[in-house]
Amino acid sequence: MEQPIYTTRAHVFQIDPTTKKNWVPASKQAVTVSYFYDSTRNSYRIISVDGSKVIINSTITPNMTFTKTSQKFGQWADSRANTVFGLGFSSEQQLTKFAEKFQEVKEAAKLARDKSQEKVETLSNHSQESGRETPSTNQASSINGTDDEKISHVGPEAALLKTENERLKSAVEQSNTNAKKWETELQTLRENNARLVDALQESSANVESWKKQLSACKEESDTLREKIAELEAQCNEANEEKQKNAQLTLRVQELEAELQEKEQELENLRKQAEIIPQLMAECESITAKLQAAETKNKELEGRIEGLQLDIDDSQQKQGNMKGELKKFMDILDGKIDELHEVRQGLSKLGVDN
Repeated sequence: MEQPIYTTRAHVFQIDPTTKKNWVPASKQAVTVSYFYDSTRNSYRIISVDGSKVIINSTITPNMTFTKTSQKFGQWADSRANTVFGLGFSSEQQLTKFAEKFQEVKEAAKLARDKSQEKVETLSNHSQESGRETPSTNQASSINGTDDEKISHVGPEAALLKTENERLKSAVEQSNTNAKKWETELQTLRENNARLVDALQESSANVESWKKQLSACKEESDTLREKIAELEAQCNEANEEKQKNAQLTLRVQELEAELQEKEQELENLRKQAEIIPQLMAECESITAKLQAAETKNKELEGRIEGLQLDIDDSQQKQGNMKGELKKFMDILDGKIDELHEVRQGLSKLGVDN
């Protein structure tokens, strides 16, 4: 009849029973931690299972307190289990949500306890009142049933006693009715309890069956994982072979291309070999022409040397002529200056006359 009301994941720890200081990990990895509500018992529990092992089974009571010891770690003490549980979360938000839910469940457990106490007190009060009313009723009955003549002689007091007697009778009948009702409810509760015990036994049997099925499923899962690992290894080997084949194919294509290039070069060399005699003849002809050109070149160099000598002589003669011409120009400039002076003198004489 339990239903989960909140579920999260965390690393579970328990306090070391010897030192009461160090934390001992209860799970190798993060596991599911859930709040469960039992509607028949009106109780709350925190339950966590790692595989087939129950690592947390803590019934929440109003006296419990969840304490945050760090940004991602919290703990609470369970006196019934005689231990302290610790939870390590992956984020501060998960720790905050778990602490808030712990406070809500704690308040709900407190309300459930208060209601049960009120019900017990009500039942005890009703039983005490019925116990007190029964003797009074018997006393009133004995007073009223002594003798009719005494009641008729008493007068108003007898009427009051009769009225009180009637009221007490009705109260007794009401208490009897309530007692029958409570007996019926008690019987119903006993039947419900018996059914719950049967259901608990059946659930225990189912749990054992589920554990066996879980173990079988776990073994089958391990076998499948091994097969999957083998298949993955085979697939990896096949992929490696495919890659090697692809690389070999590319290498073969490259070698074929190189072979075609070499064949083309060989064909070109064969064609060149066919024209080698022609090239040799042309080379001999060119060599003869080159020798003749060299001979002519030597003759031209001799002529050039003679012409260079002639040029040097002509340049020397030209330099001598330039010197004589300069001297002549200097003499001519002097004569022109003398003639200019004579003209000026003549001009002055004409002006004077």
